[in-house]
Parts: sequence; C-alpha cells; structure tokens
Amino acid sequence: MTRENLDLTPAPDVKIPEATTPDRQTLEWHEGDMPYSQEFGDHFYCREDGRLECGHVFLQGNGLPQRWQHAANFRIGELGFGTGLNFCETWRQWKETRVGDAELHFVSFERFPMRADDIGRALSRWPEIEAERLALCAQWPQQPGGRIDLDFPGGMRLTVVCGIAFEEIARFDSLFDAWYLDGFAPRRNPDMWSQELMRLVCEKTVDGGTFATYAAAGFVRRNLQDAGFSVQRNPGFGSKREMLCGMKTASRNG
Repeated sequence: MTRENLDLTPAPDVKIPEATTPDRQTLEWHEGDMPYSQEFGDHFYCREDGRLECGHVFLQGNGLPQRWQHAANFRIGELGFGTGLNFCETWRQWKETRVGDAELHFVSFERFPMRADDIGRALSRWPEIEAERLALCAQWPQQPGGRIDLDFPGGMRLTVVCGIAFEEIARFDSLFDAWYLDGFAPRRNPDMWSQELMRLVCEKTVDGGTFATYAAAGFVRRNLQDAGFSVQRNPGFGSKREMLCGMKTASRNG
C-alpha cells in the first residue's frame, strides 16, 4: 500500500492529528481495478505505478536483490500485506536472482486480509507478475485470518499474520533482515507509524538489518531514529519528492 505524498516535515511544535484506527475495512474500486479503503480514506498503492514503486522504494531501498544473493536464508518483514503487490514483485525478482538453494521468507502483518478474488482483481493490471498473482490466489484461504503459511517453489515462503501489528510482531519469534514499512499513509493510520511500533520493529531486526518506506513525514523519521535506525532521505518514486530508508547499526536486543 503506497499512498499519498507526505514528504513535508512538520515543525517540532506541530502535533500530528490523532486518528482512531478503524475496526473494519470496506473496499471501493477506482479506475476499474484499483482498491481504495473507505475507512482509511486511501488507495492501496501508488496510482502512478505501484509495482514500479515497490521496486524503487522497498527493494532498492533495502539493497535488494543484492543482499539476499549473499545469504543462504533471508527474511523480509512487511507492515501491511494489502493486495500482496509487494510480495508478488519481490517473488518475481527473487526468481530471477536466487543463488543456489537459498530461501526467502516473506512475513507480512496485516489487520484486514483481503479475499482472494479481490487480490486477483487488484493485481490483474500487471502482466509482469501474472504467474505470481495466480499462484498466490490459488493458495489463498477462502476465509483468511489467523496465521497464513504458504510455500511456493524455488525457496519462497510466505507468512501473513492477521491481527494488530504491535501485538503480532511482539510475539513473533524471529528477527528480520529487511523491513517494508507500507501501512496506509501516516496521517490516515498513525498507529502503524507510532514510536512504540518503530521501536519494536527495530528490536526485531538483525544488526545491520534495514528498512525502507515511501513515507517521509518528519514524525515518522524521528520515530525511526529514536527507535535505533540510522535514517536517510532518498528521492521518492514518481511525483513523491522523498522516501526514507536506513539501517540498524547497534544492537537493541539486550
């Protein structure tokens, strides 16, 4: 889900408007096959080209695929599975660049999992990920919820943990090499960008692990820095001026 352009840094004394996280999600469809959340007031991905933005922000921002080519096992964490676009594009690039018998575990934390037919409709605009879309939809459960574990050919494993991100990440028992921070826009869904959640994300990251996000709001940057990440601003995708990426440089795990 990559949404509105929020790269303006508020002044230190400007408070971020409080918002209540909705307890449900209702879809609208714009331009035929672009999902929009009524409750969050936001599209699920960039209207210019969500697939290309995924490559620019999340893969390049985390130094991928180069980094996974030097690891026998690599784990990516994601905030917000949404349509599965980031997973499918990551899997496409993984198939092209996998070395030997390496394995990639893609773990996403999603509060409101979509149905398979909605996922299929949302991803149908990209022929580049047609094979991945069909494979994902074929295995996706009829009533998604709880913990979804799917295995795909070529050393790819997908886990989608359904529930409140902070609670589910806290109980997840593994560390991550890279993070895709891809919740709805910070002003629409501030809980997904809170100081407490960013600290937990950092704690669940290996030393030298990385993050990347389309968001560039000042409070998001500060929360990531306070959590223990070094943070840099890079050019964003398309009309978005900036994005954030960074690295965990010192252990916060004890």
